[in-house]
Amino acid sequence: MPELPEVETVRRGLVKLIKNKTIKKVKVIYPKIITGDVGQFEQQLHGKSIQSIGRRGKFLLFNFDQGLTMISHLRMEGKYFVKSSLEPLEKHTHVIFEFVDGSQLRYNDVRKFGRMQLIKTQQVKEVPNLAKLGPEPLDNQFLLVDFIQKLAGKKKAIKPVLLDQTVVAGLGNIYADEVLWLSKIHPLTPANKLSPAQISLLRQQIIKELTAAVAAGGTTIRSYTDAFEHSGKFQFDLHVYGRQGQPCQRCGTEIVKIRVAQRGTHFCPNCQRVTK
Repeated sequence: MPELPEVETVRRGLVKLIKNKTIKKVKVIYPKIITGDVGQFEQQLHGKSIQSIGRRGKFLLFNFDQGLTMISHLRMEGKYFVKSSLEPLEKHTHVIFEFVDGSQLRYNDVRKFGRMQLIKTQQVKEVPNLAKLGPEPLDNQFLLVDFIQKLAGKKKAIKPVLLDQTVVAGLGNIYADEVLWLSKIHPLTPANKLSPAQISLLRQQIIKELTAAVAAGGTTIRSYTDAFEHSGKFQFDLHVYGRQGQPCQRCGTEIVKIRVAQRGTHFCPNCQRVTK
C-alpha cells in the first residue's frame, strides 16, 4: 500500500503534469471507485480546471476552481497515468479525466480498492477520514509533547499504534518497521512503556525517515510507480523490512519476521528488546 512518501511523490509528479489543465469530460468505467453519485461526479467536473494538488496523510486532494475538491485514496494498488487520448487504454483503467488539450489523466487500479469523492473545498476538513487524522510528520506539526501524551494513554503494542493514523499521519507497515529498528524499539513493546527519551528518538526517526523516503521517490516493493511511471528507490535503503533471514546491519543478528496486529513485522531480536 502506498504510504506517505509514495503519495507525496505522486502528488509532486501530478503537479508538474496536470496543474492548470481544464477537464473536457470524465468517464467512470468502474462506478464503485466513486463515493457518491457517479453521474453527478462526471457532470460537476466538466469544464473545471485543476488549481492545485495537495495531500493529507495518504490522501490526495485535487483542488478545482469554483470551490470543488476531489479526495483520492490510492489504497493498495492505485496509480495515476498521464497519457495522450490517442494512446490505447491500459488494463485496469477505471476512471478517465480527459483534458481540453487532448491529454488524459487515467486512474489505474488492479484491485479496485481506491476511492474518489468530490466535495466542496470548504468541507474538506469535515470529511471523517480526514478530520480524524493525526499531525503530518513534520517538525512544526508533529510535536513531542503531544506524541508523549498520546502514547501514554495506549497500552497496546507500539507497532499498531504507529499504524493508527490518528497518532501520526502517513506511516504504514514498511516505514513503521524501519523507524522502530532505527529507534531500537521492539514492535511488541507497549506504547505506554516507552520512556520520554525513546519517544523523542522515535519521533525524530519518523520525521527523518519519511523525509528521506520522499527524497528518494518512495519505496517500490511490488508495483508502485509515480506519475511519471518511475519506480521509487528507497527500497535500496531499507534496513529491516523484507530482510528476514539476513544479518542485522547493526549487530549481525538474523532479522526475524513475525505477525503483529495481522501485519508482517520485521525486527532484530538483539537490537530491539521488549520494554516491560
